[in-house]
Amino acid sequence: MSYTKEDILRVAKEENVRFIRLQFTDLLGAIKNVEIPVSQLEKALDNKMMFDGSSIEGYVRIEESDMYLYPDLDTWVVFPWVTENRVARLICDIYMPDGTPFPGDPRAVLRRALEEAEEMGFTAMNVGPEPEFFLFRTDEKGNPTDELNDQGGYFDLAPTDLGENCRREIVITLEEMGFEIEASHHEVAPGQHEIDFKYENALKAADQIQTFKLVVKTIARQHGLHATFMPKPLFGMNGSGMHCHQSLFRGGENAFYDESDTLGLSDTARYYMAGILKHARAFAAITNPTVNSYKRLVPGYEAPCYVAWSASNRSPMIRIPASRGLSTRIEVRNPDPAANPYLALAVMLKSGLDGIRRQLTLPAPIDRNIYVMSEEERIEEGIPSLPADLKEALNELIRDEVVVQAMGEHALTHFYELKEIEWDMYRTQVHQWERDQYMTLY
Repeated sequence: MSYTKEDILRVAKEENVRFIRLQFTDLLGAIKNVEIPVSQLEKALDNKMMFDGSSIEGYVRIEESDMYLYPDLDTWVVFPWVTENRVARLICDIYMPDGTPFPGDPRAVLRRALEEAEEMGFTAMNVGPEPEFFLFRTDEKGNPTDELNDQGGYFDLAPTDLGENCRREIVITLEEMGFEIEASHHEVAPGQHEIDFKYENALKAADQIQTFKLVVKTIARQHGLHATFMPKPLFGMNGSGMHCHQSLFRGGENAFYDESDTLGLSDTARYYMAGILKHARAFAAITNPTVNSYKRLVPGYEAPCYVAWSASNRSPMIRIPASRGLSTRIEVRNPDPAANPYLALAVMLKSGLDGIRRQLTLPAPIDRNIYVMSEEERIEEGIPSLPADLKEALNELIRDEVVVQAMGEHALTHFYELKEIEWDMYRTQVHQWERDQYMTLY
């Protein structure tokens, strides 16, 4: 829904809104906000709200800290779970004092990639994300425990699925906030859940992912549960992914569809996929950005480890869902919900556009189960693996000009520095596994 400044001021008065959260996202994907009383709403809508950017991860140094919040009026929503002293939300773009977009703003990074797509004749990138999450019980202080809320499995229902009521309330809340929910269900692992919402243009889809995470965590807490989007919270169980269905449009035409093709895929779709596969090892640091992400990307737990595609097989990184016509799309399966969605969509789009621009050749599909293939067979078939850990992914990232350009110098430099620190902290930490393995052996 589109809003004007006058619409927002009117709705705020009609809904008795008392506070407004001006939200944005830092480089690591964390939602940040400054809350203002409704008396300051008009000032905010005039783009006059300032904040200290030096306190936000990956933003600016202290000597250049003043930054401005420019609300995107179409992101206005009143939180349905607050009934007294009502609270609304606006997602903001970040601007410099001179009126130029801040290059390190993740929303700006995605906007730049979308502008490039538009220059190439594409009017929209549609994205259907599938972020999965786990529900853990909390202790008497409200802190998360390592006890799952149920022992259900794929598509189970109550009483086995003890998260059903919580999940249902999440769906109701999301619908009240304008989401079109297509399905919700228990996932494969105990305590794991998925709620699917309708595709949107890339920028709105990224906004929705962030809103989705906020709603899931808020409603879970009201049920005495802790929701986590950590990619692999438990050893020996499936991790949580965020498969991203994506397609490009020219006006009302799906640029990925060609009815004369055996698979219904256009040359554009094949070039785009070739670009995704070409840059997959480099953009993994963005789509799978944590140390923990790479504990999900291992054989045996339905997560893709190998850079390949198929129209039917779910073991490669890219799958082609069966729908055709306007619904023709590719499903990129390696991203996880720890990713900053703006950055993740930007680097995937930029990679796909590179494939289209250079008309890269798409490798043959892999319709066998890659998990049971030997290393020699994978080499023979030309199937690379995704990076094995965050350090390898970071090394691939900085060597890839296309992904580097997608991020931009400011965002890339600060993201890389933060992730190098994360890797070094992990590398030098002594973990319980090491004590269990070595304490008595040596």
